[in-house]
Amino acid sequence: QVQLGESGGGLVQTGGSLRLSCAASGNIFSRNAMAWYRQAPGKQRELVATVATGGSTTYADSVKGRFTISRDDAKATVYLQMNGLKPEDTAVYYCNSGVWLFGAYHPGGSWGQGTQVTVSS
Repeated sequence: QVQLGESGGGLVQTGGSLRLSCAASGNIFSRNAMAWYRQAPGKQRELVATVATGGSTTYADSVKGRFTISRDDAKATVYLQMNGLKPEDTAVYYCNSGVWLFGAYHPGGSWGQGTQVTVSS
């Protein structure tokens, strides 16, 4: 069972930047794909970005060109650099440890407490 802890959220104006971090423990981090999800009030949780064990990345269309996911296996940490933030990016952001199978990311069952990102207009 992996334990996850997100940090780095906050309040920022439109166009601003934030860098989220997620520290993982309790499993072999380097063997797992990692992902960031977000959930806005009244909406379903959505997949934002993934990074595979080899470093390849995927992004939701809504964040392409603005967000960058990366991982540091030595620190067992995954990051999400968010630039050009918009009010519609406001949500609680969660990281997840999972696997890629048959061309899709499959989330694991462990979730952290999330970190709130609020973008003011």
